[in-house]
Amino acid sequence: MHIADPTDHAHGRTTHHAENPMKILIDEGKCVGAGACVLAAADVFDQRDEDGIVVLLDAVPPHELLPQVKDAAARCPALAIEVVE
Repeated sequence: MHIADPTDHAHGRTTHHAENPMKILIDEGKCVGAGACVLAAADVFDQRDEDGIVVLLDAVPPHELLPQVKDAAARCPALAIEVVE
């Protein structure tokens, strides 16, 4: 199992927003490639071309994206996204 986090440079850019304590954790082993996360928060999530597995574009997104990120986590059929506040 791989869990992407803000220090994981191989799975997306690392951006630190001091005013926002939110952090996103991805369990790629659970991801089924449904793409609901991308539809809910395209600024934060993408999918790998070869298998559709989620790609975290910003592990610590700006606070104004919190509603979309929470929506993406709630829509994930595999529960592969965790939002830590």
